[in-house]
Amino acid sequence: MLYAKITGWGKAIPPASISNDEISVVVDTNDEWIAARTGIRARRVSHVSTAELATIASKHAIACAGLEGHDIDLVLLATCTPSTIVANTASLVQKNIGATGAAACDVNAACSGFLYALQNATAQIQAGMIKRAVVVAAERMTWYVNWAKRDSAVLFGDGAGAVVLEASSEPSGLMATKTGCDTEDRDILHISNYGSDQDKYQPVGPSDIQFEGREIFKRAVTGMSIACDDVMQKASLSLDDIDVLIPHQANLRIIQAIQKKLAISDDKVMVNIDQYGNTSAATVAIALCEAVEQGLIKPHANIMSAAFGAGLTWAASYIRWGERTAPIKTCDYSFPPCQKSGLELINDAVQACKSAD
Repeated sequence: MLYAKITGWGKAIPPASISNDEISVVVDTNDEWIAARTGIRARRVSHVSTAELATIASKHAIACAGLEGHDIDLVLLATCTPSTIVANTASLVQKNIGATGAAACDVNAACSGFLYALQNATAQIQAGMIKRAVVVAAERMTWYVNWAKRDSAVLFGDGAGAVVLEASSEPSGLMATKTGCDTEDRDILHISNYGSDQDKYQPVGPSDIQFEGREIFKRAVTGMSIACDDVMQKASLSLDDIDVLIPHQANLRIIQAIQKKLAISDDKVMVNIDQYGNTSAATVAIALCEAVEQGLIKPHANIMSAAFGAGLTWAASYIRWGERTAPIKTCDYSFPPCQKSGLELINDAVQACKSAD
């Protein structure tokens, strides 16, 4: 049997950030209010495109695996903030990393996107269709933010993470997964004024973000918990078998609720929402990379991951890590210099949102 082993990992963290104290000059809030409700202390703001974020993360993942761009057969980009829709953004990433001739496709399952894409690429490898894939999640969520709406303005950040999958006979990689979508209350989390349903001859204005926090919280905890239970049953795992939990980084309270339901101790849970906020599809990918870097993921670790996003999509995945936790090679490809602070990068958008409010 073929498996899709994770052999490389990489991330792209924008250098510019906005702390809670800094964002309080944009919307009526403060550090205590944000941290108590979300666990967020800061978020990153990208000065480059989604495609470039994905390129940086992918190049680092490919180097980590000891490969070159031309070795890659498939580029799957999980994003709900694509640089371009036609052509898809994955095709530009494919070009940038030198994956000549590789298939390239965008996947939009919002915050669940990385786990959806990981399932897709794994299935193609197991079916013998391809040998190597880059699965990358990249988001510029601050592009969507309506800076006149406090409840959602404080939540989101930018970033990217990527993994390389390779066909292997070793039982590792994505071992069991469950994905789905709860459309009953689809409208509790969505952006209503984008897409081809809109009159393209009328001005769009700031994003009309619909965000019902309490209902999202309930459905996220329930959906991810049920999905995790399903995956553990499929894989014949017990709670004691889980070495690391890598949940979607949307809200610290949601993470803690999932942790409690799975009875997992603090030292087994990867949390970085305080530094980056909610980077949608990229949260799990970035957290996975940092869990390896920080030594939380050890050789042959059993990893459980779960996510919940707009749609309302949900996913849970059991990943078995391989032997290696250090890169084969490193890559010096990085961000171009950024001369502006996080507040300076969003200033024009802030003024436009306030004028439209």
